[in-house]
Amino acid sequence: MKVVLQNITKIFPSRNKKVKDEVVAVNDFNLEIPDGKLVCLLGPSGCGKSTTLYMISGLQEPSSGKIFFGEDDVTKLSPENRGIGLVFQNYALYPHMTVQQNILFPLQNLKGENRLSKEEMLNRTTEAAKLVQIDEYLNRKPSELSGGQQQRVAIARALVKMPRVLLLDEPLSNLDARLRLQTREEIRRIQRSTKITTIFVTHDQEEAMSISDYIVIMKLGVIMQTGKPQWVYDDPANLFVAKFLGAPPINLFSGRVEKGKLYIGEEKVLDVKGVEDQEVYVGIRPEGFILDKKGKLTCTVSGIDVMGRDISIVSTSENSLNPVVRSIISADEMGNISGDVVKFNLKEHKVFIFNKETEQRVYFGAQLASHEEMIAQMEAEGQVYVTREGPLPREADDKVKENVIPEPPKNVFVRAFNGVKNLCTKLFKKKDGENTEVATEIAEENLESEKIEIVEESPIATEAAPVEFVAPVASETAPVEEEAAPETTEAKPPKKTKRTTKVKE
Repeated sequence: MKVVLQNITKIFPSRNKKVKDEVVAVNDFNLEIPDGKLVCLLGPSGCGKSTTLYMISGLQEPSSGKIFFGEDDVTKLSPENRGIGLVFQNYALYPHMTVQQNILFPLQNLKGENRLSKEEMLNRTTEAAKLVQIDEYLNRKPSELSGGQQQRVAIARALVKMPRVLLLDEPLSNLDARLRLQTREEIRRIQRSTKITTIFVTHDQEEAMSISDYIVIMKLGVIMQTGKPQWVYDDPANLFVAKFLGAPPINLFSGRVEKGKLYIGEEKVLDVKGVEDQEVYVGIRPEGFILDKKGKLTCTVSGIDVMGRDISIVSTSENSLNPVVRSIISADEMGNISGDVVKFNLKEHKVFIFNKETEQRVYFGAQLASHEEMIAQMEAEGQVYVTREGPLPREADDKVKENVIPEPPKNVFVRAFNGVKNLCTKLFKKKDGENTEVATEIAEENLESEKIEIVEESPIATEAAPVEFVAPVASETAPVEEEAAPETTEAKPPKKTKRTTKVKE
């Protein structure tokens, strides 16, 4: 079953009634998922991938746009009428039921012409259990199964209805490393045997690249790039995709293009004819380094990680935007490393250039022809190449951070003294060299009950003696002055009293 999403947008209202700050979880999402393929929605937490899955399932309704299953518009259709099977992250099994009863439960709820006989329901349950290899545990309760076995029960329960579309919401995140590997292989085997269109949501790039036919990389509710996993890894469209895919992650350097040459610092590392002069980010995959004593890129060795067949040289560079530079080379070349300095040449197809302002990919040399060939292959297979055009969505702390020396914080005692000084300025004004009380300002700031003791200024007192606050003391003899009434025939205003504070000389 082909799934088509047309201009899907999902907006959640603000929880703060005073501030209408709506959250756009999915923004103008367009995607076509081919029939019988396993497609992964991949991205960091909060990118909108689970929200997209729930809109496909019918659990959430899009704010705008349409969803098609084949030629059928299912945008307003309820979940039970869409013909979907949904597997949640937390299994959601009924603990008081056996494995057989858990798998059988969706069939017992079928009504009308879809209703099956008891024999047909049992046959389907047994077939689904065999498909996920748990037919030996049909009489057990979920608590008697391992995590991987419970996840298989959840998958069998979703498959027993023979859904048109199978939806998996991070089904492996609760499993340990070994079970995660085994279960994802099972999911891939099941999908290939059933040929059910499957949409798999994950934030783990290793999962997505190992089992999917196509991946859809998302960020802040928009599609960044689509394609086959290896194609996207070899041909990232922008800096975000290049950084998100790859383990170890891509090495980033600050560089520039001048007269058809690519520079990292003052070292000329590659010829990039046809590229305009500009400031760029240079991304180099860990496997893109060639150890050479006369190499063009110089790094300082800080360690070597032995990985058996390969070794990883851990080094540093003053132009690197990563804390360390990781270079993977063959273990046979380990003997060629000597001293604290190592030099590399670079593999052209493993070096990516990104514009420093837009972070979009800048193609050069044979990369452009390879990119066009990839798009032609996708179109031949019925896929549409999708990538983000224009400025990338960016969070506040998402942009590549250059090395900036922070300003030293001001001394806390200086800030405290300045605060007290400003307060005293509000309370007292100087006129003709004498301190004049400003009782009206004190009243406005609700400070009538406070008494402040000011020490006469002197060079020593200003530097060493802080202003001392004295607790208010009740005074029975505090004078109250009356203002003189003006001589006028008009109605006299009510008399005002003025409270003064004592100033210690």
